[in-house]
Amino acid sequence: MSSPAVQLRSRVSSLSGAAVEKARLTVVPVTRVRAPKVPFVALVMVLGLVGAVGLLLFNTSLQQASFAEAQLADKAAALADREETLRMELDDLRDPQRIATEAVRMGMVIPPAPAFLELDGTVVGTPRPASADDALRIRPRPRQLPADLRPEVRVVKVESSVARGEGRATRRASRPGDR
Repeated sequence: MSSPAVQLRSRVSSLSGAAVEKARLTVVPVTRVRAPKVPFVALVMVLGLVGAVGLLLFNTSLQQASFAEAQLADKAAALADREETLRMELDDLRDPQRIATEAVRMGMVIPPAPAFLELDGTVVGTPRPASADDALRIRPRPRQLPADLRPEVRVVKVESSVARGEGRATRRASRPGDR
């Protein structure tokens, strides 16, 4: 039998021979494979179309939001105007002069000598019933313009020389060259 060293050599030599055979270079034919252009062009067109449609939809939604915002702003302005009108009406209704006038119209009078009740039940003051003579004498305030809106009135009286009887003589004397 052969020794292990001999077996190893024979095995190495057989492997090296096989490796040399495999390592020989051979010429590979050059074949260019072109990718088909149609799928790429179709992909670019689809992406462009999707982008354009997306921008159109985005722009449309922005316009709709803008119109809704304008309508809400108009409604808010109208409601603010209505609130101001109602506040002014409420101020007119709360006006003490108007309330006093309404009280007189309804026949209410101010008691001449009011009486007060203390917590212990005693009456302070001398109560007496009101009469028609105790009615309020209310005159509404006259509406006046502020002083800035009332200009000073100046009356200018103009007399003509013909009305005074002076005639042409006055006209000649009034020329600067005739003096």
